[in-house]
Amino acid sequence: MMKTSWWQRFIPHSSFSQTVVLIGCLLLTNQIVSYISVAVYFIKPSYQQINQLIARQIKLLFIDGVEVGREHLSMVDALNAKVRDDGIRIYNQKQAREAGVNKATYYSYFSSQMSEYLGGPAEVRIAQGAEFQIWIRPPQAPSIWVKVPLHDISEQNLSPLTLYLMVIGALSVAGGWWFARKQNSPLKRLQTSALAVSRGEFPKALPLTGSSELVAVTKAFNQMSYSMEQLEHDKALLMAGISHDLRTPLTRIRLASEMINSQDEYLKEGIAHDIEDMDAIINQFIDYIRQDQSSNHEMAQLNDIIKDVADSEANRKGSIEVELADLPMIPIQIVAIKRVISNFVENAFRYGNGWVKISSQFNGKQVGFSIEDDGTGIDEAQIPKLFEPFIQGDSARGSIGSGLGLAIVRRIVDRHQGKVILSNRKEGGLHAQVWLPQE
Repeated sequence: MMKTSWWQRFIPHSSFSQTVVLIGCLLLTNQIVSYISVAVYFIKPSYQQINQLIARQIKLLFIDGVEVGREHLSMVDALNAKVRDDGIRIYNQKQAREAGVNKATYYSYFSSQMSEYLGGPAEVRIAQGAEFQIWIRPPQAPSIWVKVPLHDISEQNLSPLTLYLMVIGALSVAGGWWFARKQNSPLKRLQTSALAVSRGEFPKALPLTGSSELVAVTKAFNQMSYSMEQLEHDKALLMAGISHDLRTPLTRIRLASEMINSQDEYLKEGIAHDIEDMDAIINQFIDYIRQDQSSNHEMAQLNDIIKDVADSEANRKGSIEVELADLPMIPIQIVAIKRVISNFVENAFRYGNGWVKISSQFNGKQVGFSIEDDGTGIDEAQIPKLFEPFIQGDSARGSIGSGLGLAIVRRIVDRHQGKVILSNRKEGGLHAQVWLPQE
């Protein structure tokens, strides 16, 4: 058996998940490439133009020099007086710290670009808040800071690029999810119908939708399901004909045996017993073919079915013990499940020593019942073969019947999506356990 690599554990296994992941990776790559392209070819040139304009304004402040007259207390006051735009302000180091320059973020790319435009080492910081602010420390006067507000740019408002990428990304993911679901819905229907056919149910023909490969597979499945349904119908019709044809001569034999004189009473009883066995075998054949498919699932209490079986078997020679737990209602075919319990109880009395125990269980997810006897049990190697048609246990369990009883039980339990387990008791005898889903 090949070992699974650690990275293979994180790879989705279903076709739907793989399709969604593939589309998601393609969309993510497309978004990254689009963002980089827009940033390089649109956003970067825009910021370069903004830096150039700001650099020109700063150069204009120092182009004629700065004269500090009597009307100005400092260079900062003189520069503020030269600013034509009221939005641009000049601060000394102390004033800049009070105005929030230390809270602004340093950008090396913009700083190097501004240094190139101003002809010396410059520092650029950007503060984002209610107002987008650019702080520049020019090389002409390293002791001052120039604050340039940009009123049209704000962190609180989404940029058109970001909004565009978010909308396109959301629509692309939604479209990819819809496409993957559309492509995989026929596979889901095919899986559900295949499970139904495996339980002996034959749903209506599936619609031919999806890709050409899916249409071909669905068409082949519909043909297979139709052929199996016809085969089951022919088998049931054949068995009904055989049953009718056999019961007619059996009835004549029974009538003929009634005419036997009293001196051959033992012969009459033997013929009647053989006719009853043959009739029971014919009924088993019919039950195996029919599988109670006409019966519908309905909510029922399993304990009530167990009590009915125990009451009907109370007159047998021996003792029957019942131990019931608190069980929820579950959807089952009542007649079919009653047949399962009756079959196990019949086998328990037939092959045991007169003691039979019926009990019910609930493990939180499944409802179960078990039947135990005190017989000699059966070889462990023979247990898996008991559920095959026309297969009986070894001589320890006898050889009466046609060998269809447990095959019928297995089909009924499979139709209920349950499981049946046979095992030998430590005390001696056989333990039959059946689990049925709660929903």
